[in-house]
Amino acid sequence: MSARSSAGTGAGTGAEEGAVGEVAEVFARAHGGDPAGVWAAPGRVNLIGEHVDYAGGRSMPFALPQRTLLAARPREDGRVRVVSAWAPDEVWEGDLADVRPGSDGGAGSVEGWAAYPVGVLWALSQADGPGWAVGGADLAVTSDVPVGAGLSSSAALTCSTALALATLTGHADGPAADPTTPEGDALRRLLVGAAVRAENEVAGSATGGMDQQASLRCRDGHLLLLDSSDGSVEHVPFALAEHGLAVLVVDTHAPHRLVDGQYAARRAACAEAARLLDVPHLARAAEGSSVGEVLDRLAAAGADDVVARRARHVLTEQQRVADAVALLRADRPADVGPLLDASHASLAADHEVSSPELDVVTAAAREAGALGARMTGGGFGGSALALVRTADEEAVAAAVVAASLAAGHPRPTSVRAVAAGGAERLA
Repeated sequence: MSARSSAGTGAGTGAEEGAVGEVAEVFARAHGGDPAGVWAAPGRVNLIGEHVDYAGGRSMPFALPQRTLLAARPREDGRVRVVSAWAPDEVWEGDLADVRPGSDGGAGSVEGWAAYPVGVLWALSQADGPGWAVGGADLAVTSDVPVGAGLSSSAALTCSTALALATLTGHADGPAADPTTPEGDALRRLLVGAAVRAENEVAGSATGGMDQQASLRCRDGHLLLLDSSDGSVEHVPFALAEHGLAVLVVDTHAPHRLVDGQYAARRAACAEAARLLDVPHLARAAEGSSVGEVLDRLAAAGADDVVARRARHVLTEQQRVADAVALLRADRPADVGPLLDASHASLAADHEVSSPELDVVTAAAREAGALGARMTGGGFGGSALALVRTADEEAVAAAVVAASLAAGHPRPTSVRAVAAGGAERLA
């Protein structure tokens, strides 16, 4: 197993070498011998543009330094064996030919967390073009992406698996190994599709694709301006430190669950709004007109109150994304703060995906001096983010703890979020 890395955060730090050694050790214990390589994919946080990916909208995620590492070795017998560092004596094993997707958004034939990496093998085995036949694999996983915090731990798992399989099947050789080349970006767009299929169809976990795009296509020090209507991206510089600013991510430790069909219900409401407006993507419906005019058209078409409010969130969130892009390009990142506040208000009132824990955290952050704060991720628990002056960082972190405990909620934890690179090979 020779060390090499592609564009991204880069291999070679002591901590990273230790993580590579850890996952290789887990691999050897479960499977015997060395892996063919080790790959990593990050979690993500979304600055703004929430719950719009499934409506063809634009969002602005960035990758986190926290990553999932996956050691892999190909097999020729069609078997898949998966093990993790958190349960090194529990190995999932099965035949790839026996993997079946679920129906009506439910989970498929693979139970538990193994459905995510196994689902990627299943999805890639059906990819168009030559050379995607997957003969099975031995896999081992470690991760420091918090699970259940709304920071895309599942995308980090599926995307590290996807890049590993692309490399092992020869698709990530030559120019395609570099994500900054057209060939490399095209490969990663294909891998996004496989990762999304794995989550939606095999794991039964609803996702709109933003998380996977961020994990595979982000660049160090940049936001990913993602247009979900066509998968196109722009890389927007995100240099907060020179302005004395930072993004604080606050994990509420409230369970992050897209349960009881809540995610699917919002997706369906947005699809219904697009149908009533006769547009392919709801998020683009206000182009050339105002949000108010679109909502008037929606009401005239017979939309009920719920559909109208879901649409209002998507449409106003798109305007907030456009405003945030303009401010960042004008080198005015501090002025993005009020847009974060407005985004949270819309997510809470119109899209109804916040939670008491998230509302307390964001309010406390603002009161302690944050320039803006909002929930991030799917909602219903999970994490919030706050744009803060670095001088206020500790005070904001302390304030959200005090407010959460006073409200009888779990003790939140905070970490500064730094824009990192996307998935890469480490060894």
